[in-house]
Order: sequence, then structure tokens, then C-alpha cells
Amino acid sequence: MLSMRHRMTVMPACCVQQSRYTTGMTESLWYPLMLFLTWAIGSLALMRMRPRRFYFIRHGETELNAAHIRQGEEGALSENGRAQASRVGEALRPAHIRMIITSSYPRAIETGNIMNEHVHVPQLASTLFAERRNPREIIGKKRDLPDVKKIVDTIENAYHADYRFSDEENFLDLKRRARKSLSLLARQGKDHTVIVTHHVFLKMLLAYMLYHEELHAGDFVKLSYFNFSDNATVTVCDFHPWKFFTRSRGWQVISFNEQPENVHNL
Repeated sequence: MLSMRHRMTVMPACCVQQSRYTTGMTESLWYPLMLFLTWAIGSLALMRMRPRRFYFIRHGETELNAAHIRQGEEGALSENGRAQASRVGEALRPAHIRMIITSSYPRAIETGNIMNEHVHVPQLASTLFAERRNPREIIGKKRDLPDVKKIVDTIENAYHADYRFSDEENFLDLKRRARKSLSLLARQGKDHTVIVTHHVFLKMLLAYMLYHEELHAGDFVKLSYFNFSDNATVTVCDFHPWKFFTRSRGWQVISFNEQPENVHNL
């Protein structure tokens, strides 16, 4: 006879059958659930790995652009600038735009608003895509004044990365902001996105795409000098997530400073 300590409990046959039935039912539900989760995760990963196209737009002409006056943050579009923005929006209608991201400056937001009358997508503003902050000594002054030209030439031809004339953003500030901007764009999953930004900062974005952390002030001076971005023109870039760990970091410049009507050919 078994002692109380070693006595076994025998389950009735009906309970054993019910336990086996419950286990089998659980397994039969678990397997398709695992298949579905695997498919869902795989599909999401594939979606994140799809190439993405970005349309970088310099804002439309402002009243101060037309008057050849150095701008700060403020500045509304001119009548011509509003027409330019509308023309870009119309040209991008067939491009299946999914989102518009603008600089936080009023002229960029106004450009985005007008474009969005044609594409009707979510729109947001970010300080990351703002223009290089000008020194206070030149804001509101004519571009062709001798003292203004001297200050601008000194800033734009500075081969020392940490040079700063007064309170403007310098090369290192812009490079740091370009790095953050491209990191943000690489993480967002929309297939076709419009970025409304500004003349100098657009050139810094492109320079960082090409050189990444190897970008030096001298490289930027040369690239900036030989490449001018007109108001309301389109620069097209692609991001390939699966190439992130290559030298290009996944970025590719397709076209620079295109007129809106030429975009559909790219």
C-alpha cells in the first residue's frame, strides 16, 4: 500500500479526453495565428524597405526676394510666388504625394498651403527645414549694399567650419541640422513626400547626402557657389532603406533645380 505522501491521483477518462481536446483546439488556433503574425510582420518590414521619393521645393518668390532684400524668418509670398506655388502643386498632382512637410517659416508654410490645394494631403511644419539664420546686421537690407555684400561673402566663403560672424548659423550648425533632417525623413514611411524648404539649407541637405560626415566647409563652399536653387523649383531625391549601410546611406540625388513641368519625366 502506498503511503499518503506517495499516493497518486488518477484522473477520470472523461477529464483526460477533455484535456486532450482542449490542447488540440489550442494548437489548431495557435498555428494559423502564428502564420498571420509572421505574414503581418514580414509585410510591414517589406513596406518599410520600399524606396521612397522626396520632392524638395524651394518656397515661392517672396515680396522681399523681388525687392532684393535679405530676409529673416518673416516674409510673405509675392503674387508671382503664389502663382509659382500653385504651378508646382498642379505639376505634382500625378505624383501620388502622401505628405507635405514645410519649414516653420511663413513663406514656406504659405507655399505648402497653396500646393496642398492641388494634392490634398496631411501637412506639417518643422523647424528642422528652416533657412540658415542670417546675422542681424544684414536682415532687412538690400543685397547689393557694399557692407551687406562684404558680410555675406565673408560668411559664404568661410573655409573654417566653426567661423561665425555674429549671431547667424554657421557651417557646423547647418550640418548638424541636415543630419537630423535626413534621419527624420529616413524614418518616415510615406512613399512620396514634399519638403518645402529654402535656398541655403536645401544645398546643405544635398551636400550632406553626398558627403555625409566627411562633408567639410570647403566642400560646401564649392558646391554652394556652383549650384543655385531658384524659387519654386523641384529637386528630386530617392531613399533606399536597404542601402542604408552603404557609402550613400541610402540617399540618391535624382535631379536638381527642375522646373515643375519637367518632374513627371523623372
